[in-house]
Amino acid sequence: MANPNLVAVTSIYGKSVQATLDTTLTTEILACPSDKLLKVNNILIANIDGSSAADVSIAITKSGGSPIMIASTISVPADSTLVAIDKNSALYLQESDNIEAGASANSDLTITINYEEMDDA
Repeated sequence: MANPNLVAVTSIYGKSVQATLDTTLTTEILACPSDKLLKVNNILIANIDGSSAADVSIAITKSGGSPIMIASTISVPADSTLVAIDKNSALYLQESDNIEAGASANSDLTITINYEEMDDA
């Protein structure tokens, strides 16, 4: 179980994942599979509630450890979008790492994560 060597990568697949957030911060949105490396290019949060703002929190959990916050209770106004991570602040997930997220109100926020899955097999 080792992370791929970026110099020896044999495949890079562009992928995305979407979810509707609830009030549980430990909701896993994206998990890095074994023997892969994920480059997270952007994380977008959309508030689909037409009248109320909602807060979003996003964390990375490293190999089953405690969550490390990358965004904490950031307000997303009604009918707007927040760019939490963009290509200028991309991050890597190693095997067994995951991104978790939650909101202050059930079903008011959606999350989209665009990423690249890299493999050196």
